[in-house]
Amino acid sequence: MRTEQLEYIAAVTRLGSLRRAAEELRLSQPALSETVRNLERELGVDLLERKRTGATMSAEGRELLPHIVGVLEAVDRLRAAAGEQHRISRMVRVGTVNAATVPLLIPVVRAFRAAHPVTQVEVVAAQQTDIHRTLIEGGFDLGLVNHLEGDDVPAALESTQLLHGQPVVCVRPDSPLASRAAVSVDDLLTQPLIAMRSGYVMNRYVHRLLNGRAPSFSYSTDGAEMGKLMVAEGLGVTVLPDFSIIGDPLERLGAITYRPLACAPTRVLLMLQGRRAESVPRAARDLRETFERRAGELGGTLSSSPDQEAVQSSSTNSG
Repeated sequence: MRTEQLEYIAAVTRLGSLRRAAEELRLSQPALSETVRNLERELGVDLLERKRTGATMSAEGRELLPHIVGVLEAVDRLRAAAGEQHRISRMVRVGTVNAATVPLLIPVVRAFRAAHPVTQVEVVAAQQTDIHRTLIEGGFDLGLVNHLEGDDVPAALESTQLLHGQPVVCVRPDSPLASRAAVSVDDLLTQPLIAMRSGYVMNRYVHRLLNGRAPSFSYSTDGAEMGKLMVAEGLGVTVLPDFSIIGDPLERLGAITYRPLACAPTRVLLMLQGRRAESVPRAARDLRETFERRAGELGGTLSSSPDQEAVQSSSTNSG
């Protein structure tokens, strides 16, 4: 068994494809495939499930993955102790539903890169169900997902609450709804609604909020970032957690703002999730700690920020 065989398996798991792993490792795909099969024969286990859509860890492979990661970490420690100048850099992959990107994610990545200059950070936008699946399969190290308070958390994942907030209506400052102190469902139904696609927590929340009623016109989009851009361009309004809007560049520029909903408040939780495992890569542990530290600096919420106070003051004055 050779160290590079384990690194190849880790790369295929992370990228979900023999082809993409071969490109990153600068190997031919047949050579990579044969190396992986040699390791499988040596271990007597099929580590990968090969499908037309790509390669993912088998159930047996997922059980062995923590041991593979542990061996690679031990090799890295040995190289570092020996003073090797060209230690192999690691990549940490984070799946995100694009929540709290500016106040949380970007400062975390910046701080982590300053402390780990040779470790790459790859941020991948995805739906919550895809993030959960990829975390369990070992393709993501960490995931940022929204939960409504009371939602069940997958037992296979370790979850930490980073922020809590409430759903709000994201509007342009010149929208009729911007003059409201709070937006009712009746108000919301008068405007074109930009909804998140099925699979996002806010899609489920809006369906529950409307209770079968239909807006005057609706769009469907993939994620909060596109939703905010569509609002800024005057296509309609959208419902998002407040922590996805507060501090956003479009909000700071005055292109978008937000108003609370008049209905009973619901808490939205931004959760950091990772796969439960005995051995977690050091870089992933450090990145998790950086997320938790930043969330602590924010006090666990953005709702009581000066921006929120300014919004409330503006709403009161306009009423």
